[in-house]
Amino acid sequence: MEDSTSVTRALVALKIPHRLFRHPGPVHSVEQAARERGQKPEQVVRSIVFRLAQNNFVMVLIAGTLQVSWPTLRNYLGQSRLTMASEEEVLSVTGYPVGAVSPFGLPAPMRILVDQSVLSQAEISIGSGERYATVILRTEDLRKALGPVEIDKFAQSATPK
Repeated sequence: MEDSTSVTRALVALKIPHRLFRHPGPVHSVEQAARERGQKPEQVVRSIVFRLAQNNFVMVLIAGTLQVSWPTLRNYLGQSRLTMASEEEVLSVTGYPVGAVSPFGLPAPMRILVDQSVLSQAEISIGSGERYATVILRTEDLRKALGPVEIDKFAQSATPK
């Protein structure tokens, strides 16, 4: 196993401090991921890709177990319809498999939307580009690395099952 991923190499190029964490085995939930990383679920940032139209995608960063509010996102984007990108589309537009998606090291620029929930923690973890591994960094360094992105409220609380 390498001690770097395409995401860590992108962060090194940006001079952003971070650390790579590899899970001991498969990860099945945000709660498990957080526990193994010594974090709270709110510190685990998920990168979710939506298709707006053919060959037009947007990535939403959201914290923990929160869910994206579809009506809020549609309204924000001025779109009457949008869908979650399929696993094949996610791999095609990000270069990463579902479960390892990151806003860094993408093959082409993509519009990134950040839910305010992501910025509420001092330290977060984000996709590393490889399954069962994550990049841990300070939220202020995430903001620095992302550059000018759109920050708003795109989340709703996860509905209890």
